[in-house]
Amino acid sequence: MNDSAHAPPARRILMIDDDAKLCRLMHDYLRAEGIDLESVHDAAAGIARARAAEHSLVVLDVMLPDLSGLEVLRSIRLHGAVPVLMLTARGDEVDRIVGLELGADDYLAKPFNPRELVARIRAILRRTATGSSGPPAELLIIGDVELDSGARVVRRGGQPIELTSVEFDLAVVLLRAAGRVVPREELFKAVLGRRLMPDDRSIDMHVSNLRKKLGHMVGPLERIKTIRGVGYLYARASGPAA
Repeated sequence: MNDSAHAPPARRILMIDDDAKLCRLMHDYLRAEGIDLESVHDAAAGIARARAAEHSLVVLDVMLPDLSGLEVLRSIRLHGAVPVLMLTARGDEVDRIVGLELGADDYLAKPFNPRELVARIRAILRRTATGSSGPPAELLIIGDVELDSGARVVRRGGQPIELTSVEFDLAVVLLRAAGRVVPREELFKAVLGRRLMPDDRSIDMHVSNLRKKLGHMVGPLERIKTIRGVGYLYARASGPAA
């Protein structure tokens, strides 16, 4: 296990993968980026460390020897909203879809270039960093939904809605653009920090999850409407839903 008690929490990640060689390689790559990596090689240890809430990101392999990584992800989501980057087998679309449905923030297929994993990690850390430079905090109220970007809180009808970090950032983009179509390419760049790639449906799964949590309808309107071949439109309702 690679660990450092002195690393700043915002630059400390957990990798749950039984490939010890890969973990050592990623430790070296991330150390060059000023990021500390703690690695564990089985599901039970991974769940325990993820629940300790000492990391700003979890990198999780779906193929673990003692328990499916999807079950690990399910357990992590029951206890918190730490961002999770899932490692899947190349071509295994089912694992990716289920992982995104369970609340994974992003995925990367194995085998991969370590530099690509570092780039994905950096994108998530930039997006979720507290106190990072960016647009000032704002309060968005669209229909029955209120979003406080400073506190990273979303309420529907006055009740808080628990969102993952990527779902929250997706809500910010859609609510800011309420009443106009946001292209999928724009959502990929703004929310996931990367370009849209062919056959990558991750944003669509995140939109689906957000719909479920906020409710499919706002009054007589579809809350988040799919504009086929283009992107998504968040309804600009005139008042709270009934």
